[in-house]
Amino acid sequence: MGPLELDPEAREALFQSVASAIEEYLRDLPNLPVSPSSDPAVARALLEDVDFERPHSPEEALALAVSGLRGHQVHNGHPRYFGLFNPATTTMSVAADALAAAFNPQLAAWTHAPFACEVEQLVIRSLGAKFGYRPSEVSGSFTSGGAEANHSALVAALVDRFPAFAAEGARGIPGPPVLYVSSESHHSFLKAARLSGIGSDAVRQVAVDKDFAMDPEALRAAIRKDRDEGRAPFLVAATLGTTGAGLLDPVGTIADVGREEDLWVHADAAWGGAITLVPELRKHLEGIERADSITFDAHKWLSVPMAAGMFFTRHPSILERTFGVAAGYMPRAGAGTAVVEPHRSSMQWTRRFIGLKLFLSLLVAGFEGYAETIRSMVRLGEGLRRRLEEAGFRTVNRTPLPVVCFQDARHPEGASLPYLKAMADAVVESGAAWVSITSLGPDRPAIRACITNFRTEERDLDVLIESLSGARPRP
Repeated sequence: MGPLELDPEAREALFQSVASAIEEYLRDLPNLPVSPSSDPAVARALLEDVDFERPHSPEEALALAVSGLRGHQVHNGHPRYFGLFNPATTTMSVAADALAAAFNPQLAAWTHAPFACEVEQLVIRSLGAKFGYRPSEVSGSFTSGGAEANHSALVAALVDRFPAFAAEGARGIPGPPVLYVSSESHHSFLKAARLSGIGSDAVRQVAVDKDFAMDPEALRAAIRKDRDEGRAPFLVAATLGTTGAGLLDPVGTIADVGREEDLWVHADAAWGGAITLVPELRKHLEGIERADSITFDAHKWLSVPMAAGMFFTRHPSILERTFGVAAGYMPRAGAGTAVVEPHRSSMQWTRRFIGLKLFLSLLVAGFEGYAETIRSMVRLGEGLRRRLEEAGFRTVNRTPLPVVCFQDARHPEGASLPYLKAMADAVVESGAAWVSITSLGPDRPAIRACITNFRTEERDLDVLIESLSGARPRP
């Protein structure tokens, strides 16, 4: 055997060791500190003896990786990780990622991976239908994450509204292009605008209402002002589950404004879009089916390993017009074969089999299994609000999603950012739980706790409340 492959016996032993390390980690996870030391020297000390001129044995190499991952990362799969939208992972998705790595299908060309390509399109159609798109119309792709999906929407909107953009770029746009997001939207739109060549100044942050959702009348006024001043409005993006406070823009009303003003309407539902699987919560997404495109991240609330973004559109032809390029060296399906060629319908070229982890998870849990899990987390979020108020805290955001932003009720005007940060830091440094700081608007700081982990239980809320109460500075 060469230096890059072990013999069959050693390989089997290594894979068994990997499986054992994963199982031991998952078994021990609830008893581990949620977060590690933040001292860089501690993590770097593990790497002091690494010398690529002196190869390690497979057992030594594996032990180093397991030790580093187990002891030196925030354990976002921990039941008391109340942080950002980082997932605990389904069992089937872990198995799927191992299979994808071993079989390593190349999804750039359909002929190289027919099964993988068809699996991904089946999942796209199935989830697209859950959002309200017609199965015969829905199209899209898996992406590296929500940022790529939002970028795809921006470029598709440019090509759709300004057909010359595909060949001429910004030179083909009749006036400075502008797009509209709320002031609570994800910052990936700024990056997408910059990377698309129209510049971050093209992004308009629309005023929000008292609940920090986009104000449709402010949107309409901004569009007309820009158009009167010679600019070229082309896109509006509604956010359905903001990162900071889980807020939902009124996507149906925004879609009405978009239609009236001839803008491409995009729904950034990267996290909150998962409630489309829960019938009694679907009403909070009313109108999303009228969006021209949707961003969704399976690696958030559908609990598969990072990264598994998704881009949906109800305009199948826009993908080829936006991303299609001719390349003589690419293998092609036979003439007349109706298939989706990934390299001609998405931003990426070479890409791993991202969709397998969601496919296998859905195949085993089903949509109803996911719906019940999301219901459970929403109920826990409601319980956390009640418990916080009973413990002398005050929630400051209004959302049906399990993101809870809160202040110390002993401060009627709101505790200061340093005060809240000291509390959050104390909780994190204790290892008992992980929370973060956010802000609703420019001057309304709050502590943020998000329930997005299927392992979280009532007892974990008890530990969080106890930890927060203990971290509270004395009056």
